[in-house]
Amino acid sequence: MYAPQSHQNRNAIVTSETESMPAVRIRPKERFNLFQDQRVRAAMYQVLAAGIVGFLAWYLVTNTAQNLEARGMNTGFGFINATAGFDTDFKLIDYTPGVGTFGRIFLIGALNTLLISALAIAISTVLGFFVGVLRLSPNWLVAKVALAFVEIFRNVPLLIQVVFWYIGVFSLLPVVKKTIDLSFGAERVLLNNRGLYMASPIPGELFWMTLVALAVAIISAIIFRRQTRKLQDKSGTQIKTLLPSFAVIVLLPGLVFVATGMPLDWDVPALTGFNFQGGTSLPPAFLALLVALSIYHAAHIAESVRAGILSVDRGQQDAAMAIGLKPGRVMALVIIPQAMPAIVPPLISNWMNTVKNSSLAIAIGYADIVSLFMQTGLNQAGYAVEMVGMTMAFYMAISLTISFFLNIYNKRVQLVER
Repeated sequence: MYAPQSHQNRNAIVTSETESMPAVRIRPKERFNLFQDQRVRAAMYQVLAAGIVGFLAWYLVTNTAQNLEARGMNTGFGFINATAGFDTDFKLIDYTPGVGTFGRIFLIGALNTLLISALAIAISTVLGFFVGVLRLSPNWLVAKVALAFVEIFRNVPLLIQVVFWYIGVFSLLPVVKKTIDLSFGAERVLLNNRGLYMASPIPGELFWMTLVALAVAIISAIIFRRQTRKLQDKSGTQIKTLLPSFAVIVLLPGLVFVATGMPLDWDVPALTGFNFQGGTSLPPAFLALLVALSIYHAAHIAESVRAGILSVDRGQQDAAMAIGLKPGRVMALVIIPQAMPAIVPPLISNWMNTVKNSSLAIAIGYADIVSLFMQTGLNQAGYAVEMVGMTMAFYMAISLTISFFLNIYNKRVQLVER
């Protein structure tokens, strides 16, 4: 028969069930306080800081404008459309003195700065990686030569190196009549104390087809490389991609070039009077600045590369060697990819400093944006604040652009590493 539970048993069961249930905390209802809320205070601090910065900027601009007006100095950006009455010895776009404007002078100086900076960044990066790897070479002589390169060029001020290459090297080259032919008699690349002269291509009507074939070949090589990587990840089968990719990139445009009748001619520099005419020429100031920037920053990049490689555990190299990889493949496929997270941050600073250090061109007369726009143009136009501000904004924009893209790459490398 069913025996009813006593009152004490029922209380014991209820008590045990209550104790086994998790305790629920009832939070008191938050009351909004305008002056004590953390989010409100943070927003107020930001608004206050922005207001102070805005007020200081407004005060600086208005005070400068009043001082300039009191001294009878011109203000504003109307000078950009005014004609400039001076010329430059090196320019990438057409310009006529007395017709071209200061805005075009700014563009010429900016393009000249970007050209020298881009070339110096490319050369210094390749040379820096090469020297950085040589610093860790087991060969005593090779390692010491690389060490001497780094210590010499890294510890000599860049300005002194720029002046040395300009006065002590390129200014002492043979005169025009004793020009050095770097193309082994073909007279396509000539060097003397007035600069470097090169034959420039003149494309024909159908040359665009060769360029399209080259683009198709490059895209095909990239797709082929990605497919082989996917196949290797799935099956472990390795397929060599360097030789087939190189063959496609060379043969396909070459066949199209020949089939279209080789629509390409050359403007060869020729000695006319006292100098060479035709082709493309680079002044000694450009060459000296390019060599100085490339070598100086390559020495800094080499140390960053060496430090990045040493940050990789020695066991990674031993494991790669144990599975039969050659030393070159170990460095390219195992060590360098793992070292990139340590190499990229100082590499960003080096690239940015390369662009900013190109302003030392003013010491040897290369027509960069500082020498051409902020010096010669300022002396003629007289808009000091505006011209200096535009030059500062140009360098800041280039530096921020470099930092933005390399930071994206750095994040990608960090994700791959994890």
